[in-house]
Amino acid sequence: MFRILFLCFCLIVTPAIAQNKAAVEQQFQSWLDKTLWPKARAAGVSRTTFNAAFKGVSLNWKLPDLVPPGSSQSGPRQQRQAEFGSPGKYFSAGSVQGANRVGKQMAQRHAKALSRTERKTGVPGRIILAIWGRESGYGRVNIPHDAFEVLGTKAFMSTRAPYFTDELIAALKVVNSRSAPKGRLKSSWAGALGQPQFMPSNVLAYAVDGDGNGRADIWASEADTIASIGNYLNKHGWKKGRDWGFEVRVPASVSCTLEGPDQGKRISDWANLGITRVSGKPFPKAEARKEGFLLMPAGRGGPAFVVTPNFYVLKEYNKSDLYALFVGHVGDRIQYNVGDFSAGWAPVGGLYRSDVAKMQRALERQGHDVGGADGLPGFKTRRSIGRWQEANGQPATCFPEKRMKSALK
Repeated sequence: MFRILFLCFCLIVTPAIAQNKAAVEQQFQSWLDKTLWPKARAAGVSRTTFNAAFKGVSLNWKLPDLVPPGSSQSGPRQQRQAEFGSPGKYFSAGSVQGANRVGKQMAQRHAKALSRTERKTGVPGRIILAIWGRESGYGRVNIPHDAFEVLGTKAFMSTRAPYFTDELIAALKVVNSRSAPKGRLKSSWAGALGQPQFMPSNVLAYAVDGDGNGRADIWASEADTIASIGNYLNKHGWKKGRDWGFEVRVPASVSCTLEGPDQGKRISDWANLGITRVSGKPFPKAEARKEGFLLMPAGRGGPAFVVTPNFYVLKEYNKSDLYALFVGHVGDRIQYNVGDFSAGWAPVGGLYRSDVAKMQRALERQGHDVGGADGLPGFKTRRSIGRWQEANGQPATCFPEKRMKSALK
């Protein structure tokens, strides 16, 4: 899934490409007719649906990560993205408090639908509410883009063209099945649809009827939206009865390089290493016997957590650690009235993705597994930085910093 609101991305178009935009537009129209239509027809899409979807549609040159015909794909551009920027900014007071305040109202208004979905899927209502709030402001945020313009552009000339071609066919199938609302189908800048912001293939796979009218309407029905989010998480492995995680204090004796879903321990074993909950309470007995994972999304520069497998189910909705953490935290605020994280966020982050990618490639040359040089400080990059720091006699902070640019190049 993707957020509707995003920081501005700018496609840098060379003069040569700009001069050839008209030619590229012609190629796009030819591609629609000669390449996409046969695939859509084979998927059961009618010609009437196809023609209506692409009536008046042209390329959207403002979308990110485009590779127009005749140009070459380069590495990560100098850009920042909210999901992977400075961690503390992701948890701005306005976004957290707004999602919490309206979420409490929605918890009362839709108590029956939430309870029904929790019984059926095992997913707590507070988690469903937090996702709903993050994705579409509980259905209140305007979804501005023409879905077929977005998906058509990305399928024709993006860095992930095969993926978006599949999603474009799925969107046509959604319209062809008359599941979508009448009129132009609207989406986010990434092609996500409806109040849960499902990609079209996920609409087909996970949208369900929550209000009993025989139709899965994630655009206008709150009950269907709630049921569909719960169904998605359930089908992706949500473990009933388990929490998502706990904020903790990590003593200096426990290295931040122990982070990651591939380095799990029983939660009681983490406790034996000296990790404690910030609340002062012991870990729940039912959780203590089960596996947990260290999460330090800003390294030593921010809050730390012991999370459960359910945290990584939340990441199936959006691959960002910060997204999953936001959902868990806001959900807890909605139900338990908890406050801000105990630990503050240091002023880390804010690097360009191209800077982080250079660091990642340098670490790869030294034999570290950073999870790919994509310019995003995921857990593999964070702990690789920590291991590099420890190997060079430095305290491990486990997060990319500006001062590392000269040493890791």
